[in-house]
Amino acid sequence: MSRMYRTTLADVPHVQGLKRADGWVDMQVQFLIDKKTAGADHVVGWTVLRPGASHECHRHRNCDEFFIVLEGEGHIITDTGLEPSRKGDVVYSPRGCWHGFDNTSDRDVVLVWGWMGAGSIADSGYETPGRSEEGGP
Repeated sequence: MSRMYRTTLADVPHVQGLKRADGWVDMQVQFLIDKKTAGADHVVGWTVLRPGASHECHRHRNCDEFFIVLEGEGHIITDTGLEPSRKGDVVYSPRGCWHGFDNTSDRDVVLVWGWMGAGSIADSGYETPGRSEEGGP
């Protein structure tokens, strides 16, 4: 039988163990819905990037990703360089597409995001350019 899963942002702990060496630079990340909590084959997340924080260039071999900028501004990392981004932007990165986000402002950036097709980091096929067979942009 299918069951609804419900949580609230205040009850979801920050993800622990995200390493700077893997591109997670001073980020506060929460997995609101994922395989572990809801048995889902996707992840819905919430991220706060303080000024100077970054989710450096990375990709997911096994899932697509989207994010929506709810607050703040910065730069989207693309395979061709940096592009300005601000509140209201909606970005879609299909599996295998290199991407990231830098908060280059003096205010927090808040993102809601999702991985379609993977319920965990391990399932997503997460990799950074230095740890990729193809090298990255």
